[in-house]
Amino acid sequence: MSAPAPTLEDAIQAALATVDDPEIRRPITDLGMVKGFTFADGTVKVELLLTVAGCPLRDKLNNDITAALTTIPGITSVSVDFGVMSEEQRKALQTTLRGGSATAEPVIPFAQPGSRTRVYAVASGKGGVGKSSVTVNLAAALAKRGLSVGVVDADIYGHSVPRMLGVEGRPTRVEEMIMPPQSHGVKVISIGMFTSGNAAVVWRGPMLHRALQQFLADVYWGDLDVLLLDLPPGTGDVAISLAQLLPNAEILVVTTPQEAAAEVAERAGAIALQTHQRLVGVVENMSWLELPDGSRMEVFGSGGGQSVADSLTKTVGASVPLIGQIPLDTRVREAGDAGTPIVLAAPDAPAAIALDAVADRLAVRRDSLVGKPLGLMVTAKRG
Repeated sequence: MSAPAPTLEDAIQAALATVDDPEIRRPITDLGMVKGFTFADGTVKVELLLTVAGCPLRDKLNNDITAALTTIPGITSVSVDFGVMSEEQRKALQTTLRGGSATAEPVIPFAQPGSRTRVYAVASGKGGVGKSSVTVNLAAALAKRGLSVGVVDADIYGHSVPRMLGVEGRPTRVEEMIMPPQSHGVKVISIGMFTSGNAAVVWRGPMLHRALQQFLADVYWGDLDVLLLDLPPGTGDVAISLAQLLPNAEILVVTTPQEAAAEVAERAGAIALQTHQRLVGVVENMSWLELPDGSRMEVFGSGGGQSVADSLTKTVGASVPLIGQIPLDTRVREAGDAGTPIVLAAPDAPAAIALDAVADRLAVRRDSLVGKPLGLMVTAKRG
């Protein structure tokens, strides 16, 4: 006996299921946002419930729903009536997003034993070495490969990631959860999204720890493949908090070829010996300037990156490779100011190619076997 032919209602429901919420990136039907719909004289009227009244992505939802429904034969127009979720509905959504748990104290998903998210903390010994530029370009390059990527701008005092990624929107709050804005396929959270204008942040240790904890636990990141944290320069409070909150984070050290910069970068990397975190490698930024005749000018000297890698290898007793040398290129600065990283704006530029190569190395997963069953069977010894 053949299955009954799908009805128009089935087709409408199936089409709505293809529309994702722009912030949560899950179907609106799964999130309880579709209150109902009616069809008459070729027109579908959809009642949609927004998480908050002033949802900035209302127009995108309207366009996506219209595009999905008008592909169905017989539907000539679509009307979307926007409402707002009740408190109970928002709490139900929060429970859904947290995997059915309505616990009052959210956990950090990336610190859980079963987490498959690679966490990279981008550190430097001093400011001005291009750490944030490296972070945003690696994030964009990884997202370009189809990975789900998030960035925490943990440089509380010098937050610059939102501008470099072209993020203009502010986070949306759903009960006790925060929906991070997205740009170039990257989810981003920064303290700059919660301050007015260009106001300075004057916080001490406990407040910094709490802010980082909220960024990791209260923000709905979804299933990330990679999480990058742009740390403040040096070895201060945030680096210590990171070790407590995300002991599984791997540290990527950024330096320049200059000897003085390399010396302080070694100190930033050596903190891993105290926190027992893994050093994934060293990136040397501003390595040289390529001149029109094809020669290179080493503006900041040479050898700093390899020096840091060699020193850290001896300090931690494990291989810490130099995984990239990024040439000086004015387009890196121009692309950052414009909000489109150079790996997207000028992918053929030497700096973009070098950054893409670093991203290739970070994209390779090396799963730990700690705590995992090996599938081995023990048999009794026969005499």
